[in-house]
Amino acid sequence: MECIESKFPQNPPPKTHKLVLGAQVWLRVMAIATTLAATHVTVTSRETIDFIGLKYEARYTDSSAFKFFAFANAFAGGFTLLSLLFLFFFARHGLTPTSYFLLFLHDLFVMSLVLSGVAAATAIGYVGKYGNVHAGWMQICDKFGKFCHKVTASMILSYWSVLCLLVLTIVSANKSRHIFKA
Repeated sequence: MECIESKFPQNPPPKTHKLVLGAQVWLRVMAIATTLAATHVTVTSRETIDFIGLKYEARYTDSSAFKFFAFANAFAGGFTLLSLLFLFFFARHGLTPTSYFLLFLHDLFVMSLVLSGVAAATAIGYVGKYGNVHAGWMQICDKFGKFCHKVTASMILSYWSVLCLLVLTIVSANKSRHIFKA
């Protein structure tokens, strides 16, 4: 009976290797673009209304969850840019299961950071849109519509970056699974 490992090639053909490398580069560029765009949209979202002669302003700095969301996206964009540079370095010197394992750890960390930031922003966004009568929090999105729409767009961008980072994590984990084989 033949061994299962003999049915599959040990070294992938160069075309498959280039395809995986190209997909990783594209996904990292998309993650960088979406995280930095989400940061920009969040940081620039501001709206002022006049209510009974008083001016009220909504900014992302009014909520610690939105501040965490903005900084998590900014750090994730920067760290993903670093991982793109490391990917080019690893590709020149040969991608090994160990280098894929390091990329896996990086991608897992960055994905967790972005996911926690967007989860915090989503929770506060839900309260802003629907309020919470039990806690005495009123909805504000009916008054600050422009601000809420910009923050919602920022969260959508951030969820796209989570998706890109999830796929990168899966690819890196798959490529690093041969690290402990003798």
